[in-house]
Amino acid sequence: MIATTTAHKRVDIRRNDTVKVLSGRDKGKQGRVLRVFPDKGKVLVEHVMMVKKHMRPTQKSKGGIAEQESAFSISKVQLVCGTCGPVRIGHELRGDKRVRVCRKCNTTLDKT
Repeated sequence: MIATTTAHKRVDIRRNDTVKVLSGRDKGKQGRVLRVFPDKGKVLVEHVMMVKKHMRPTQKSKGGIAEQESAFSISKVQLVCGTCGPVRIGHELRGDKRVRVCRKCNTTLDKT
């Protein structure tokens, strides 16, 4: 059996964006993107998809059961605009830069 990976060509979600979860056990939750894995097509969102990890005691830590975020598919999240809420993303050339824009209110979603 050959393992196939789905590599996303273009990822419109970036670190520190606010996203809303569209499906799964955390449907409806919003959170800040901690990390994006474009080669795996996954995203890590703050306080979403929490899993328990059993930690072995070391000289520095006590050990026990810790909770941490788990990565999940980019297709399950939607970017949140500051004014309109969850929106689709468009791209425009403003000046000499290509920026992400909200499809509803046409405002720039990039922080620059």
